[in-house]
Amino acid sequence: MKQTLKLIALIISFTLFNCGGSEKKEEVSYGKKTPEVKVKASERIDLKNKGVGPVTSVDLALVVDQDMATHGKEIYEKMCTACHKAEKKFIGPSPKGILSRRTPEWVMNMILNPEQMVKEDPLAKDLLMEFNGSPMANQNLTKEEARAVLEYFRTL
Repeated sequence: MKQTLKLIALIISFTLFNCGGSEKKEEVSYGKKTPEVKVKASERIDLKNKGVGPVTSVDLALVVDQDMATHGKEIYEKMCTACHKAEKKFIGPSPKGILSRRTPEWVMNMILNPEQMVKEDPLAKDLLMEFNGSPMANQNLTKEEARAVLEYFRTL
């Protein structure tokens, strides 16, 4: 009887020794996804997406065209400041630094074609959600006016 108890104690000890310990064990998720850290759409960098619309290519000179930028600032102040502030988030995102996060084509397509952009462009859809579903109004600017606004954005 004593030998049987010793044998049982030995088996239990051996089992506990092999199953316990402080080593890290691999976790099995069984279909659960680890949560992704989402970057806000307004802070996301996407320098490949050209958006949806009439603009497929924009050539930016190395030096800002000051006359065009001045004209763009006038248009921006007249048409855009109800929803956008140059230096901070408002109803819509700030354009400051936009060209470090978006392609010039994307920016112009968003200015010229906001309805289709929020329907078809994933980033524009995310921006719409980030800014509480407030869609960007189409100001019916010409390509030349949108290009001038883009040049103004380069000065911010």
